[in-house]
Amino acid sequence: MEWTRHRQKTALVVAAVVVVVAGLVVGAIFALTGRTTPANQTASTATPSPSLPLVSPFTGEPVSRLKPVLAVKIDNIVYARPQTGLTRADIIYALPVEGGLSRLMAIFSTHLPRVVGPVRSAREDDIELLRQFGRPAFAYSGATNTLLPYIHRTARIVDLYAGIAGGYFRGTNRIAPYNLYAYPKQLLAQAPKASIAHDIGFRFGPAPAGGKATRSASVSYPMTSFRFSWSPAKGRWLVSMDGAPAVTTDGGRLSAATVVIQYTTVRTSRFIEYGSRPPYAESTGSGTALVLRDGKAWTAHWSRPDANGGTTFTTASGQPMTFASGQVWVVLAAR
Repeated sequence: MEWTRHRQKTALVVAAVVVVVAGLVVGAIFALTGRTTPANQTASTATPSPSLPLVSPFTGEPVSRLKPVLAVKIDNIVYARPQTGLTRADIIYALPVEGGLSRLMAIFSTHLPRVVGPVRSAREDDIELLRQFGRPAFAYSGATNTLLPYIHRTARIVDLYAGIAGGYFRGTNRIAPYNLYAYPKQLLAQAPKASIAHDIGFRFGPAPAGGKATRSASVSYPMTSFRFSWSPAKGRWLVSMDGAPAVTTDGGRLSAATVVIQYTTVRTSRFIEYGSRPPYAESTGSGTALVLRDGKAWTAHWSRPDANGGTTFTTASGQPMTFASGQVWVVLAAR
């Protein structure tokens, strides 16, 4: 009996020592790793941080994921109107071209239309404009004999020139060259390495302080005019071009949540087009801009010091010039 009781006491002592040692070892491990609770437990004081919703860096709208960027050069001469697919664009840039006319650069990422067009040729300033998107897929119908090799050789794009890429077709209701259209899904299928949408400097959120109530604003090139009229009912700026409502074949009236009239230096390109050097609207540098949102206008400052970076917009007080969520129009105009 004495021997049995002695063995029981010894076992209890050994067990207690093992527990104490184990506790010391675990505590040491937690101290070394900076953890206060085991990996499979949660501290009672921990508060999970809420995950922020993912939004498009181009429109500020909620998205399930960020997608590749497709840029399409769109004709804007009267014979090319109404265009197709533009209401699905995230951003639409208006740029001056030869003859005092304009063309559009439609940036798609969040949504893709079934068809887009009419697709037209590239200009030298397109290449600088597109660098802020990383390496976007770029769909265009061609370029002059001197500019086209330059684009193939130096442009940071996934080259979807109509002469080498598939997904283009000629419509039957217009004459060439105003009848070249494309299927965006087929275009992007040929651009697996196109850049994913990322921050290009736009900021979205509640309107900044100030702003002047504005019913409409206009900007003109020598042979093209744009007018943006506020619609309280739609909560958007309705687009008119050359004095007529701008419509599409598939989505009704063109409109924007935010309009930016970006005043910049417009010089001439190095490459001749139709016997003369076309305009080159610089998208780098800095200057003033008129920003329209929510029925108001703000005088803003824009800055893009590096072609590889995006464009930031600030108010007169130096605060970020926030945009309204939705499609953004940017018109590059001479100072």
